Amino acid sequence: MSATSLDGEIRDGRHVQPVRVYYEDTDFSGVVYHASYLRFMERGRTNYLRLLGADQRALFEEVAKEAPGFAFVVRAMQLDFLKPARMDDLLEVVTTPSEVKGASIVLHQRVNRGIETLVEATVQVAFVSGGRAQRIPKALRIAMKADQDAAGGG
Repeated sequence: MSATSLDGEIRDGRHVQPVRVYYEDTDFSGVVYHASYLRFMERGRTNYLRLLGADQRALFEEVAKEAPGFAFVVRAMQLDFLKPARMDDLLEVVTTPSEVKGASIVLHQRVNRGIETLVEATVQVAFVSGGRAQRIPKALRIAMKADQDAAGGG
C-alpha cells in the first residue's frame, strides 16, 4: 500500500479520505464517540493539504520561503451530527474547499458511510506564520481556488 492511498485522493476538486472505525473510536455503547469525528475530519484536512503539496511540491517550497513555519489552524467549526457510525464501519471523509479568502479558507466536510451522510461540518481554517494570521501566499490560494472551482464551488 502506498502512502498516497493512506492519504486518500483528490477527485474533482474534493479530497476523499477512507477511515475505518476502530474500537478506540467508539463509546461504551459501540457508537462512534462525537470527538472521534473531529479526528477523522482533521485527517481529511491534513491529507488534503499534504496531497495538494505532493502534487505541487515546488508550490509548498515557495510558500515556505515566503512564510517560514507556516501552518493552517482551525478558527471556527460548525458541526451537524445526523446519524451514528459503529465499529468496523468504513467511512469516507470528503473535504471540499468552498471559499478561499485572503488569510483563511472555508472547507465543507462530510463523513459518509456509503451514500449516507453521517456528519457535516463547515470549517474555517486560518493561515498562520510567525504566530500570527497572515495572508495565504498567492500561489497556494490559486491552487486551492482551482480545487474549489473543480468541485463546482466557485
